[in-house]
Amino acid sequence: MGFSLYGFDINPVSDHNRTEATRKIVANREGTAFMDTPFSPKLLPLDNIEWDGLLAPIADAHRALGGYSVSLGHIPNPALLLSRLTRQEAVLSTKIEGTVVTLQELLEFEADPSGAGEKKDDLQEVVNYRSALGHAVGVLSKRGTCLNLIKQAHSILLDGVRGEGKARGEFRRKQVYVGSYTPPTWDKVESYMSNWEKYYHYDERDTLAQLAILHAQFELIHPFLDGNGRVGRMLIPLCLYDKGLLPNPMFYMSAYLDATRDEYYDRLYALSSDAEDWQGWITYFLRAVTEQAESGTTQVQEIMALYEEMKLFFSEVVPTRYAAKALNALFSMVAFKSADFQEIAGIPEGSTQRLLRALGNHGIIVTARERRGRRPAIYAFPKLIHAADPSASRFSDATQEPPASSTDD
Repeated sequence: MGFSLYGFDINPVSDHNRTEATRKIVANREGTAFMDTPFSPKLLPLDNIEWDGLLAPIADAHRALGGYSVSLGHIPNPALLLSRLTRQEAVLSTKIEGTVVTLQELLEFEADPSGAGEKKDDLQEVVNYRSALGHAVGVLSKRGTCLNLIKQAHSILLDGVRGEGKARGEFRRKQVYVGSYTPPTWDKVESYMSNWEKYYHYDERDTLAQLAILHAQFELIHPFLDGNGRVGRMLIPLCLYDKGLLPNPMFYMSAYLDATRDEYYDRLYALSSDAEDWQGWITYFLRAVTEQAESGTTQVQEIMALYEEMKLFFSEVVPTRYAAKALNALFSMVAFKSADFQEIAGIPEGSTQRLLRALGNHGIIVTARERRGRRPAIYAFPKLIHAADPSASRFSDATQEPPASSTDD
């Protein structure tokens, strides 16, 4: 049975799919006595926040987020150019719960799901995360955040993967135990989430501090049987977008939460202790926003610089009538089969093959997976992968010979 440690969804997957941090969390759960009484979080808004002590971290977070928002506003097509970052966020958010797949594995899976092997279910969880986020964005364009939206996102998240049979898209109707923490009884979930929704629309003193409280309260309530951590992290960029702090819901918090996993866990756990250290939690969350906004600004600038570089290159080597579509296809797909590139770019087959060979000759794309029998080759755009994640090395080691002509993929 799966469980979630304050946002870390832990499932009984095989040990080789768990990170070391996840193993420690599982060990802690198995070796720690349960809280005898279900915890009863305070209703929102809170009355014990020392706002004066938060002025500096609030100012830092808004300054950094404002800079990031300006960077996003300069991108002509954020959903296209930042698709690489949204994939990485999905990978990291599911990694926090113990599902270990790499960005490269995700890209290859999207290019050819038939080659996923034993990691197919893990990869599908990552794909579901992106699908759920995309659905939520579409709903937000018509109406604001509500509990039905959260349930819909949860249903998509668990579709066809572990946890699918655990009341997908519905609030839990039985008691759960989360490590040494016992969330509220199931019969109080609806009322707690109703209070959560009212607070979401409440005019709090500061929106980012409010978001910190909303995220923690969601994890303390633990409204679902499974998937609480992923849904809770998904709500962060949605809230920033819905409340007008970002021009689109592209904010990538999971990298910081994963890097500071122990503190993330400790800060949330402290909210259910006698101390109820909301001040420490909000300060930590604001620091996370600050650092990820600054990091995101750098990543956006690097991707935009790469886009401008590639636009110049394409204008010189690609026929004018195909240049823009081919360039956009390359940035949106990152890894692809030639047939898929041809379809997305909307260019003839012969032109596609000539273009791919030209891109290979100039080192723009590499062969990530060789063609074998009826299994088509997969090509990758390593510069885009490295623009936002220099540690991603697998595709840089791929074959850099020009792609061969192919008509059966």
